[in-house]
Amino acid sequence: MDLDALLLSRLQFAFTIAFHILFPAFTIGLAAYLAVLEGLWLWTKREAFKTLYLFWVKIFALSFGMGVVSGVVLSYQFGTNWSEFIRLTGGVIGPLLAYEVLTAFFLEASFLGVMLFGWKKVGPKLHFASTVLVAIGTTISAFWILSANSWMQTPQGFQIMADGTFEAVDYMAVIFNPSLPTRLAHMLLAAFMTTGLVVGAASAYRLLKERAAGVKTTGWTENRIALVMAVGLIALLAPLQLVVGHASGEVTHKYQPAKTAAIEGYWETRADQPLHLFGIPDREAQKNHFEVSIPGVGNLIQGVPKDEVIKGLDSWAREDQPPPFIPFFGFRIMVGLGLLMIGLGLWGAVLIWRKRIFDSPWFLRFAVAMGPSGFLAVLAGWMVTEVGRQPWVVYDVLRTRDAVSPVIASQVATSLIAYIIVYSIVFTAGAIFILRLMAEGPVAATTEPAPHGQRPPGTPLAKAPENTTPGDDDTPDGPDGVRGATS
Repeated sequence: MDLDALLLSRLQFAFTIAFHILFPAFTIGLAAYLAVLEGLWLWTKREAFKTLYLFWVKIFALSFGMGVVSGVVLSYQFGTNWSEFIRLTGGVIGPLLAYEVLTAFFLEASFLGVMLFGWKKVGPKLHFASTVLVAIGTTISAFWILSANSWMQTPQGFQIMADGTFEAVDYMAVIFNPSLPTRLAHMLLAAFMTTGLVVGAASAYRLLKERAAGVKTTGWTENRIALVMAVGLIALLAPLQLVVGHASGEVTHKYQPAKTAAIEGYWETRADQPLHLFGIPDREAQKNHFEVSIPGVGNLIQGVPKDEVIKGLDSWAREDQPPPFIPFFGFRIMVGLGLLMIGLGLWGAVLIWRKRIFDSPWFLRFAVAMGPSGFLAVLAGWMVTEVGRQPWVVYDVLRTRDAVSPVIASQVATSLIAYIIVYSIVFTAGAIFILRLMAEGPVAATTEPAPHGQRPPGTPLAKAPENTTPGDDDTPDGPDGVRGATS
């Protein structure tokens, strides 16, 4: 096995999973948001909640479909590029991935059709239950995938057989491995915040367009409701995410000290470590260049006494050290974006309290700019997690170089180029279409006639009859009740 094939296989998997993770990170939160919207509509009978649901369910359907397609590609790569990994660890990892299909994917697939196309075919309670079950299914899916990945980070509950294969001896220990609780909470919060940031950005963008066009709106229009809901979510979850992220870091410090050293830029094993705010890690020189540090704060950040020794990368042979550049900067990007999210939430909460959130163009522009920040933070965090684990595919047990398939570099390079071309075309087209739908706004989700053939953006719909329910005949039939918008 030559190193080029290994490197190309890693790049190929990194490329495809970077695309894939964006969609679950969005659809997990969006499914929960849709369940909240439909529940609020059934409770309050306010037409704006239904309009928002019909609008965002279109985007959910597109994102969910792209997530499924990109996920299938990943599963094939286990066999084509990482067959040794599956051969050796399949006895442990295989059932976890199978449970995800049996408990989550089947649940989602069973009720997704009802959720998308059942508006005039089932009663309101059953339709709402279907939306809730799809949201639960996305969360269960995240549980099993993160359980499998967390076991690779903090493996336990297994034994290695004479032929080198792994066998589970305690599946509860495998599933509920030490890093799962904090990583699952961290990922779910990231998904909810990613959705909140996108919804907030789309709503703020349309409010800015209304201001620029001189459209005067009053009352709780769809865009205003969506913005306040998004800001409220971010104001609550962003500080909580900081706490959960710190707890996850403490678990990493305990079970993956080499990863912690790479993240923090620690080269020297010592007590009273500094906090490195900036630096350029140099693996060859085994030091940081242009280092900016705060002395004596590193131990405090790690949650250990000041006199406790924290391992630096010098505690491991060079071939056992993770490459520090990506974990070091990825972590700082993630934390920096998290602090901006906290700032967005606090600023928005103050404006809501002062009843000025719709009259602050600077805040609306900031909300638009923060729209993609959730995706960027998820990508940065995932790269920190995966690159920081190297050179191990199962931490301290199985090296990445021993998990790759017996393929040659030219074969992997050919498939990598093909993936880049196909993904660039398909997913770029999908992303552009989703962005265009977001720019249109909730008005695109309704087929109700507008006065004089046109409805200005942000203008609330005419009040619906009090007995309007998802089963009424005048309700659009699912997301392609969006038929008029997509045809």
